[in-house]
Amino acid sequence: MAVRVHTRFHTAGKRSPAAIASVIALLAWKLAVDAINRMRRADYDIAPGRPFYDFVCEFLVFLAVVADRLAYRELSDEERAALISALVRRLSEMVGENRYLLLDEAGAADAALLTRRFVDLYNRRAADYAEFDYGADGPDFAFKRYFASCIREVLPEKDWLWVLDQIMEIEAPEAIKAVEKSLLALLHPEREKNRGRREGVAGE
Repeated sequence: MAVRVHTRFHTAGKRSPAAIASVIALLAWKLAVDAINRMRRADYDIAPGRPFYDFVCEFLVFLAVVADRLAYRELSDEERAALISALVRRLSEMVGENRYLLLDEAGAADAALLTRRFVDLYNRRAADYAEFDYGADGPDFAFKRYFASCIREVLPEKDWLWVLDQIMEIEAPEAIKAVEKSLLALLHPEREKNRGRREGVAGE
């Protein structure tokens, strides 16, 4: 099932980094869960509990890094830092808030502990992703392959053979496209408005 991309607020005016981050965080969460459901239908074994938790966290971290690379192109250093800090903070809060969904009740850790773990994971992975390129056409092969290798470690050995292709060819491109479209529209609402006007004229 396709994830609806949120590209505008109901009221006009420039939005704070926290407001934009909240929208992107919710989108990232939906994309992660959608990917799990799709991979389960394809017979990948993502068990409830720690595998589910690890998959979601790796997916959220990946999309936060994608947002950071896009922000690098679109924003000043100060604006970028504010946006990505707010995004990582909101994602970490969501992980803590949803701990009983991500982990079974017996294994659910303290929310504050899970938020700290997520931030630590982001910091480690962001340093690794920094080794790879992200150009105008998106992440390079090594960038996507590293993401796929992180997801691979979450899955049982029986799924290792095909998971790299699944992530690199299906899951990553769809998620990247959704985040890029939404974030660009939120950062530059005037572009979205002008595009809508052009489409309206063309359709008349």
